[in-house]
Amino acid sequence: MDQIILMIADDMACNPRNPRPAMVFNNANEQINVYGHDVEVDYRGYEVTVENFIRVMTGRLPPSTPRSKRLLSDDRSNILVYMTGHGGDGFLKFQDAEEISSIELADAFEQMWQKQRYHEVLFIIDTCQAESMYQKLYSPNILGVASSRVGEDSLSHHVDSAIGVYVIDRYTYYALEFLEKVTPESKKTLSQFLKVCPKSACVSTVGVRTDLFQRDPKKVLVTDFFGSVRNVELSPYTVTLNDTGDTGDSAASDRETCSADSCAQKKKIQRKKMSYVDQFPVEQFLKRR
Repeated sequence: MDQIILMIADDMACNPRNPRPAMVFNNANEQINVYGHDVEVDYRGYEVTVENFIRVMTGRLPPSTPRSKRLLSDDRSNILVYMTGHGGDGFLKFQDAEEISSIELADAFEQMWQKQRYHEVLFIIDTCQAESMYQKLYSPNILGVASSRVGEDSLSHHVDSAIGVYVIDRYTYYALEFLEKVTPESKKTLSQFLKVCPKSACVSTVGVRTDLFQRDPKKVLVTDFFGSVRNVELSPYTVTLNDTGDTGDSAASDRETCSADSCAQKKKIQRKKMSYVDQFPVEQFLKRR
C-alpha cells in the first residue's frame, strides 16, 4: 500500500498576502492546486520539528500516534524522502527555529536500516548547498539527489505577480514537469529523472550520489518510487489473525436479550470490539514458504 507522510509549515494557504485563501499553486499559471481537497497534511505548523521528523523516520512514536501519522514501512519498502526549505553547508532549517544536521540525518537513515524499515531510499533535497546533506550518509541502498553543490545557492524559478514572491524553485519545477508525464505503466528510469535539470536550466549544479545504491539507475523504473502500485503476491497459505473481540453468536444473543424495539440500540452497544495491528503479518507468509 502506498503511503504519504506530509510535513509542512502550513503558513502559505492562509497568509494575508495570498489572494486565494486555502489554495497553493505549483506555478504562476495556477493550473494545479497542490493544496486541494485530496491533500492531507499529517504534521503542520508547530508539529513540524526535527524531533518529529526523526521519530517518523525511525518509528519511535508514542503509542497514541494514529496510523495515518506513522511510516508503516518494512524491509521490502521503497521510500522517497523529499526535503526542501532554507539550508546551508550541513544543515536544513525547520521553521526558522531549529535545524537538522547532515549527521543527524545520516544517523536517522542508519536507524531505519538497522530496524529493517526500508529496502531502498530515494533521497531528494532542494535547498542551498544541498549536496552537503547527503555527504555524511553511510547506510546502504540510498540514492541521493541534491539541487545544488556545496558553495552554490539553489535558485527560484519565477515570480507570481499576484502575491509578489517566488513560488517554486528551479529544481522542483523541472522535476515536477518530468513527473507529471509519468504514468503507472511508464518505463522511464531514474537515470532519466536525474537529468531533468541541467545547469543551463537550474543554474546550480545538481548533485547525485550513487555509491550507496546497489542497482544501476538506468535499470530502475521511476515508478519504483513515484506513483507506483505495489505488486500483489498471492500465497496458498492461510494465516490466522488474532481477534480480540467476543467470539460468540452476537445475532443469537440479541434475539434472546432484546425486544424488537430495543434491538437496534442494543446492537450498537454490543458491537464486536476489534483492534488494529501496526503491520500486516508479512513475515508469517515468508516463513511458510
